[in-house]
Amino acid sequence: MSRLFKGSTPGLLPRNNSIDRTLNPTTSPQTSGSEKPCSLSRSPDFASQAYQEAEDIEAPRSPLGSNEKPEVIYPEGGLQAWLVVFGSFAGMTAGFGLMNTIGVYQAYVAENQLSEYSESTIGWIFSLYVFLSFFCGLQIGPIFDAKGPRMLVAAGTVFLLLCIFLLGLCTKYWHFMVVFGVLGGIGTSLIFTPAVSAIGHFFFEKRANATGLAATGGSIGGIIFPLMFQSLVPKLGFAWATRIQGFIFIALLIPANLLIKTRLPPRSGGSVVPDFTIFRQPAFALATAGTYFLEWGLFVPITYLASYSLVSGAMTQTFAFQIIAIFNAGSSLGRWAPGYMADKFGRYNTMIGTTLGCLTSSLGLWLPATVLSEAEHVPKSAVYGLIVTYAVIMGFASGSNISLTPVCVGMLCDTQEYGRYYATCYTIVSFGTLTGVPIAGAIIQASGGAYWGVALFTGLCYVCAGVAFTTVRVMKVGWKLNAKY
Repeated sequence: MSRLFKGSTPGLLPRNNSIDRTLNPTTSPQTSGSEKPCSLSRSPDFASQAYQEAEDIEAPRSPLGSNEKPEVIYPEGGLQAWLVVFGSFAGMTAGFGLMNTIGVYQAYVAENQLSEYSESTIGWIFSLYVFLSFFCGLQIGPIFDAKGPRMLVAAGTVFLLLCIFLLGLCTKYWHFMVVFGVLGGIGTSLIFTPAVSAIGHFFFEKRANATGLAATGGSIGGIIFPLMFQSLVPKLGFAWATRIQGFIFIALLIPANLLIKTRLPPRSGGSVVPDFTIFRQPAFALATAGTYFLEWGLFVPITYLASYSLVSGAMTQTFAFQIIAIFNAGSSLGRWAPGYMADKFGRYNTMIGTTLGCLTSSLGLWLPATVLSEAEHVPKSAVYGLIVTYAVIMGFASGSNISLTPVCVGMLCDTQEYGRYYATCYTIVSFGTLTGVPIAGAIIQASGGAYWGVALFTGLCYVCAGVAFTTVRVMKVGWKLNAKY
């Protein structure tokens, strides 16, 4: 049988693991039917019709079988799709830009407002922020699936602006915990989850590239905000430095509210109740475990690299704060380039490669630097070179920790269920982000202020992540090195 529904939906296609590259827009292999493909001719303007008629996305179910799923069309580009990517980019520049600046904030408040507290105690503020940024996705993802992004992004804007404008007034520990940890974490999650999930409604073959482009916003924010903070604090003070950052947030969150939108209809029979039964799928459970270890390790250098640079004695205080900007400069390229490569060589293949880069740089550069900085008669220039090289390489390799994980999760589910799968994954991952930074702070204390323990901890996290993602790939395509997955 063959149907052409208002020119935007093809007939049913066979369910398989390959993508039919003869159609443009492309179709998802997860949502193909079970019949032999029909021979249909397409007009040149079919791609534009496919995404302009958003209400006609899915074809009616075939009466031949109840297990058949209607085919989903992906524009893979066009003005509307790229405007969504730009809106997500703007939202992530604000939300993830704040997240990528926590190392600078941690180093500053530890020497000023919260100087009487230990590293581990201060770490709970920033770990709570990161935890809520991901944990709140448990409910935000299913709401996104059922209701769309509009109210979520609007609420996130309110929370994030309250966080940044009130931050300058904080003087006590509980002030920072409530304002930065709670308000900032919830606000980031409300923007981050819809921004990532909305891209999946417009891209399938090019999803990794599009997600990577949007995720570079967080790295660009992570370059601008630390440098701006370092420049403004001596001139205007902590309060006005954060307020000026808040005004930039306003300019970024306006396009995020206007441009982030969905295209596919709400999932039939969907609810906002989380469903952890999806962990019965071994591949998804392993992908979640791999992501857990990625994020467990990632936020340790993001939080403590500036502090280590300060105590190493290898660089000035000014440059120690700039090391986070260097890290994020590498990450800005690292969030886009792996996404581009993933669409060509395979998403899990690329993830395994970048995880290996994180592992080797942490154990081969940061760990030796922390050991040498404690030794006598070692030139500080050697430590300086290792730290800067590590910031660049780790920044690039770790960029995929944010941009590729949503795409890897999306390969294991239907697009209409993407928000639920992604949110469920990051609900588990969030507990790693909650404990990772305080654990690292406790390791520093147990090591007498030395940082070799946190460098080793970071490297071992990436060893575990690499094993998990490699196992998923082997489960899907075997040990063939040339298999694209």
